[in-house]
Amino acid sequence: MKDKRFEVSYTQGTMDVIRVLVDRETGINYLHVSSGYAGGLTPLLGRDGKPVITPVSPFEK
Repeated sequence: MKDKRFEVSYTQGTMDVIRVLVDRETGINYLHVSSGYAGGLTPLLGRDGKPVITPVSPFEK
């Protein structure tokens, strides 16, 4: 089976859940929020307004 593209790097809560997902190919971090039947996903932005990028090793793929 192929490795998973997204990795959960942070999680908070049980009913109202906040997660930070990291795209293992690009290194871009995403903020995922879910509450009941509602939810949303957006790139995680730094203070400068640019996406937060985690360095990715080419050997992890």
